[in-house]
Amino acid sequence: MSHFDKVRDYLMELEYSILVEDKENEVFVVESLDDGISNLMIGIADPIVIIEQYLFDLTANVGDVSTQLLKKNRDIVAGAFVMDDDGKKILFRDTLQVETLDLEELEGSLTSLSLLLSEYTDEIIGFSKN
Repeated sequence: MSHFDKVRDYLMELEYSILVEDKENEVFVVESLDDGISNLMIGIADPIVIIEQYLFDLTANVGDVSTQLLKKNRDIVAGAFVMDDDGKKILFRDTLQVETLDLEELEGSLTSLSLLLSEYTDEIIGFSKN
């Protein structure tokens, strides 16, 4: 079974809605509205699986917001807050080894994102309004 098929099977077992499935580029866009996850990108770049969720644009108070996000990174079970290459977008990102990936590992990463979104929602909304 290919890595792409393995990830697809895991996503289906976890009952995520697959919005985009691009086998050629090994990319999925998924959602689980019950978990607060929308347009989550999952890409396979052997030897890793990259999980990214856009959260908000960073427009003002860059230093203050960055400091708060770095501090919060200590509390995140899996994954972390990151900036895009332009430093204008804040994302949640996690990377996993594709060769040894199992259902529980993928589920743990997705659960970490879901917990982060539920526990830190007010702060994320506040950051997005700055």
